[in-house]
Amino acid sequence: MEETIARIEHIEPQVNAFTSLRLEYALDRANEIQNQAANGRPLPPLCGLPLAVKDNSDLAGLPTSGASTLAQRGIAEASDPSIAALEDKGAIGIGKTNLSELGGANTTNALFGSTLNPYDLRLTAGGSSGGTAAALSTGCAYLGHGNDVGGSLRTPAAFCGLFGLRPTPGLVPRRTGGDAFDTVFVEGPMARTLADLGLTLDAMLTEDNADPFCRGPAGTYEGFYAAATSPRPMGRFAFSEDMNILPLENGVRSAFKDGIEKLANQGVPLEQDTPDVASLVAHVQVLRSMSYAAHWGHHLPENADAFTKDVYRDISLGLSQSARTIAHAQRIRTDTFHELRDFFKTYDLLICPTVQVAPFPFERAWPKTICGVQCESYIDWIMITYIWSLVGCPSVAMPVGLNSDGLPLSLQLVGPPKSEKKLLNAAAFISDILT
Repeated sequence: MEETIARIEHIEPQVNAFTSLRLEYALDRANEIQNQAANGRPLPPLCGLPLAVKDNSDLAGLPTSGASTLAQRGIAEASDPSIAALEDKGAIGIGKTNLSELGGANTTNALFGSTLNPYDLRLTAGGSSGGTAAALSTGCAYLGHGNDVGGSLRTPAAFCGLFGLRPTPGLVPRRTGGDAFDTVFVEGPMARTLADLGLTLDAMLTEDNADPFCRGPAGTYEGFYAAATSPRPMGRFAFSEDMNILPLENGVRSAFKDGIEKLANQGVPLEQDTPDVASLVAHVQVLRSMSYAAHWGHHLPENADAFTKDVYRDISLGLSQSARTIAHAQRIRTDTFHELRDFFKTYDLLICPTVQVAPFPFERAWPKTICGVQCESYIDWIMITYIWSLVGCPSVAMPVGLNSDGLPLSLQLVGPPKSEKKLLNAAAFISDILT
């Protein structure tokens, strides 16, 4: 723990990963565990590993900010269930990490500023779990907690050279906000290695009656560490570089093609095929704004100035949409879910890029164009992760090397609901080939 603290004190002023720290507590807790070992007492599986917790979730003893004056909750008396589960297994929460202000995929906000990319301090770490990504990437934490709506675990993992997993809704308990029945917001792990990713996911599982979708740790939801350390080829992979609709930067496209070619040369069974997601892409904004209205709409009009322009637009759109518009979008979402159910009867998993662009300057809120295609909204550039969130598909972002500028490259593996073990098996198999 002393080395971790020294690392934080050296690195944190450069990357701005944390919003609050409790280093003295962490050292005391590590000494307690060391004394337990000296006295012959059994040690928990995570045994003193430093844990970074995203600052929209509660970690007992530290304030929760949510990176917004509207989301601040003060000092938490208890940790959220998945975080408490990690602590019960020996993890030591060293601090809270920075995030985007109520949305978006660039970790910046008015309270704490921007988190910078460890690979190039001029660039964004991605978001919204960018603080956790920067902490892991710089060695300031060993275990990483985050959450994901449209790519908030996967995008920063891709930008910072990490593994990030968005689980099936209900696998990991989450704090329920304005809409307890929302299935898009999930909690999940981020890690430097695939083994650590599986270990963290195993440890996050617990029962929680406050989450109506939480299934608890029993049954098939066990053994993710074993899956992550057991490379296994699949019967058949589909791959798609752009889902036949999404713009990609040329560098992202060429790197993806290179990765697919390497897999094919190693005999991996691949077929270029794309599920029909075009209609869903066209309705993502309706579904997002509906969710934002449920979570934040009660703050309008009194607190309109407390929101960023983009978030305010989402909430306003959600409050003004007709029931017919929302019902149609939900129907499209259901139709796409059925399309993917049939798609995954043919293929084990889908391989696609994790991001549509490379990391960009942190001062830029989001890319306004991608290869000449205009981004109409701040979520257009993360659509390649967002679509899987809306249909309950788990997915893994995995690092596959660096580009010519020394920035991380990433592949995304997507599977049907409850296929986390298969995803981890396949990620281990592909990682052995590409790295």
